[in-house]
Amino acid sequence: MRLGVLASGTGTLLSAIVDRGLPVSVVVIDRLCAAIQVAERSGVPVELIERSSFGDDFDRRAFTMKVLEALRRRGVDLVAMAGFGTVLAPEAYGDYPGYPGRILNTHPALLPAFKGWHAVEAALAAGVKVTGCTVHIATEAVDDGPILAQEAVPVLPDDTVESLHERIKQVERQLYPRIIEELLSRDDPEHAGAGGVEHAGVEQGG
Repeated sequence: MRLGVLASGTGTLLSAIVDRGLPVSVVVIDRLCAAIQVAERSGVPVELIERSSFGDDFDRRAFTMKVLEALRRRGVDLVAMAGFGTVLAPEAYGDYPGYPGRILNTHPALLPAFKGWHAVEAALAAGVKVTGCTVHIATEAVDDGPILAQEAVPVLPDDTVESLHERIKQVERQLYPRIIEELLSRDDPEHAGAGGVEHAGVEQGG
């Protein structure tokens, strides 16, 4: 199976994926970012599908179709979001040219707890003693797909958003590539959770 990665930021997750030797066929980005340099250093092709607007006039469906076209053009079978800053339209999760059950995401909390963009801040504000990261199948509903793996991260008394987020990222950089590697060896990622993918540390957030 061929892997496509969607990235928007520093490329640290992308770096962890390529450092594990996973077969990345293309990196699709939605803006100029450091992930481009990570891909180029690894000899991975980059497709820039630039997001032209962050306002109400943004055509999410047209943008999503361009992303799907780029992935299909490179023969991608499995898609991994790695800090991708644009929510895709429902077409991404439907039948061809979408990837139903074959788009992965990682989230800095133990889903279903603390969904959304500010999960680390929310965990600190709630005063929880444990948070973590979740690898899941992405669906049209944000942070709501089937959970493939989770790993707990303790919240320390002196944690800031930055210190806690960095410890979560350290776990994420190990867990996410490992789960991707396992799924690449299977024919049906959507049902991998029932087939023995490890749920590290906890069964469920909340």
